[in-house]
Amino acid sequence: MKILDRYILKTFLVPFVATFLIVLFVLVMQVLWQTFENIAGKGISLPFIFKFLYYTTLIITPQALPIGVLLSSIMALGNLGENYEFAAAKSAGVSLQRLVRPLVFLTIILSGINFLFLNNIYPYAVLKQKNLYLNIKKKKPAIALVPGSFNSDIPGFQIKFEEKYGKEENLLKKVLIYDLTGGKGNQKVITAQRGKIVSEEGSRYMTFILYDGYYYEEHVKSATTSIKRKKMAASNATFKEYEFNIDISSVSGNDDLNKTNHTKNYMMLSLNQLGDTIPNLKASYDETLLIKSKNIFVSTVAKDLYKYPDSLKAKNINPNILENFNLQNKINILNSSASKAGRALSSLKNNTSSIKWKRKNLNFFDTEYYNRIAFSLSCLILFFIGAPLGSIIRKGGFGLPMILAIAIYVTYFFSNTFGKNLAEESSISAFLGSWVAAFIMVPIGILLTRRATKDKGIFNVDTITQPFINFFKKLFSKKETS
Repeated sequence: MKILDRYILKTFLVPFVATFLIVLFVLVMQVLWQTFENIAGKGISLPFIFKFLYYTTLIITPQALPIGVLLSSIMALGNLGENYEFAAAKSAGVSLQRLVRPLVFLTIILSGINFLFLNNIYPYAVLKQKNLYLNIKKKKPAIALVPGSFNSDIPGFQIKFEEKYGKEENLLKKVLIYDLTGGKGNQKVITAQRGKIVSEEGSRYMTFILYDGYYYEEHVKSATTSIKRKKMAASNATFKEYEFNIDISSVSGNDDLNKTNHTKNYMMLSLNQLGDTIPNLKASYDETLLIKSKNIFVSTVAKDLYKYPDSLKAKNINPNILENFNLQNKINILNSSASKAGRALSSLKNNTSSIKWKRKNLNFFDTEYYNRIAFSLSCLILFFIGAPLGSIIRKGGFGLPMILAIAIYVTYFFSNTFGKNLAEESSISAFLGSWVAAFIMVPIGILLTRRATKDKGIFNVDTITQPFINFFKKLFSKKETS
């Protein structure tokens, strides 16, 4: 490898590693922030949180890679232009194409890595992350009794105490418990000066042992009026020690977070698996349409309509079918036709949503298949926008290149998402929807590359302003001569 190639690669790789890691961190934190509400308060241990972040990082990597390539290419080529290294290279007879040649090969390699990620690692990470997220989301909050306020995490109980102390923090002071498990209207109150919580790990029960307290319960049962409630008996007692168990199986949070219940999502499949699944889905969709259309055909007796032309000629019947019947039969025929048409219309309305969903589900798989291929080339496409743009603006650092990179990537990402949405709604084909962003960005890349090669600016302002300048010059010269 020549010294020039090593220098160009070093100029590119240093900002690339930095920008890639920064972008990856920002995107992962964004996902974590969006899912924080469903994770917080679930009593999830740190290893599971780190596992969730690990899978999220793998999912985000194919998205962060093109941004890193775009931003670092603008910065690297901008630095070369800002430091007049382009001018020095050109004076030595080295063209722009020769300068960026090692970067082109590197970007092709990065595009290949991006494809491998999207085809192999991305589906695995989505499978693991989605299942872990859904398991965490379903997990009920862990029991954490807080002093000074009513704790209502345990269904059927309101528990309050002033202080929690002891080595295991299982000793309580000034305990107040409302037991609401006896049914509607049943009031049961327990107070105690001291208490203790005994709970073994993995057990479905939490044991409360209370000391020096008071117990009160109204036996309301089925009494509905205030008079009946006054007549109902109530029980109360003081106690030195009172022990009872509470079933905490519904909130103990012992669910297995590693369960894999969801495996059919289109994002969890590789290209080969998508390619095997799409024909089956398409055959199922076509079969559904065929069955529904046959049902309508049969229910409307449409087949009999084909018999009429021959029978009319043979039997010399009036072409206006209704004129061959008396008034009552006409009414019966019209009522029967309206009834069959109504049933057919009702069948269509009832089946529309299911048919639309089948079509949309097929579109999801179809679009994902083409989008994996299209998005893997995003590194190469954005490089041929970023590299010539950097050589044109001749500005390094994080300022202007960052703004330009964000604007370009937002345009690319928005057009890609817009195309996917159109394809998923069957407005355009899955192939076209997946390649919309490429169709928009490739001409821009070609234009910028041509202008950078010819050492021109992004826009030639003179071609717009010069005609106006010439017009006013001629106008004022005529006035002066006159």
